[in-house]
Order: sequence, then structure tokens, then C-alpha cells
Amino acid sequence: MPRDSTTLTFVIVGDETPIYECEIKAGARREETVNYLHEFVLHAALDNIDEAIWTTQSCYLKAVDRYYDLTVSAYATSSLVKFLLLHDSKNDDGIRSFFHDLHEYYIKVCWILPIMLNPF
Repeated sequence: MPRDSTTLTFVIVGDETPIYECEIKAGARREETVNYLHEFVLHAALDNIDEAIWTTQSCYLKAVDRYYDLTVSAYATSSLVKFLLLHDSKNDDGIRSFFHDLHEYYIKVCWILPIMLNPF
């Protein structure tokens, strides 16, 4: 797969269904077939994540799958919500920090949003 620009695709998965998906690309507009390819690579990595969850005590699972020059990094919360990032960079510390910050925000949203939406 030719590398023409930076690729980032982020997905939050809970109970094997995507909750949120975001794609960031620096460069030209992406073809529709590449979008489907990224979704397929991320979905295929879910099996590797399910295996990796039980082999480590860390929430950050590092690189769980690769497809040519693309890498899938993962983070699993204690409630088994999975954060997946498809990327083509090698910045392990930056990715770990991104997942850690995201997990903190996710916890805040999950606890504060139901309180704010409660009519009583």
C-alpha cells in the first residue's frame, strides 16, 4: 500500500460494536475504498485484542496488528471498552499518552453526562 500522507483512524468499540469513529488524514482526499480498508483492518484486529487482554495486566496493549505500513494500537478499559488507533507512525510514547488522556475523558463523560441529563 503506498504511503502518501499521515493516516489516523480512531475507533471506540464496546460489546463488539463501534461507539465512535473518527478519521484524520493529512493530505489529499481519501478514496472510499481506502476507508473501507481501514474499517476492515480495525475490525480484524478485534480478535487479537480479545486475546491480548487476557495476557497482560496493562490497559495499553501496544501494537496488536499490522497491515503493510499501518499499525493498530489498542487500549482496553476495565469495562472492556476498547480504543483502537490505526496509524502509520512509530511514536509509542505519544500513543500511550493519547490513550491515557482519552481514557480519563471517557470516564468523566460516562459519569458526568448521566448526572447532567437526569431530570430529577
